Amino acid sequence: MAVIETRTFRLADGVDEAEFLEADEQARTSFLYHQPGMLRATTARADDGEWIAVVLWASYEDADAAAEVERTDPHMDRFDNMSAGAERKRYSMFD
Repeated sequence: MAVIETRTFRLADGVDEAEFLEADEQARTSFLYHQPGMLRATTARADDGEWIAVVLWASYEDADAAAEVERTDPHMDRFDNMSAGAERKRYSMFD
């Protein structure tokens, strides 16, 4: 079953938006796009300054496997350190 994974957050204090967008691009191109079962990833910002990162995975197993190796990836670490108050959720797709 396909999975939508979301992460909502705000930028950490002192983080420049342009610098964050560069880190986001690196996280996607150097890590996420190389993970088995990763189908799509995108990041967006709301008018109130909240951000959301959305990843579509082919299965929960693929999402779990990526989460394990994410912990040691420097690009994902940089992304994580630039965000504050992150909340992750996973949603099962039914179509």
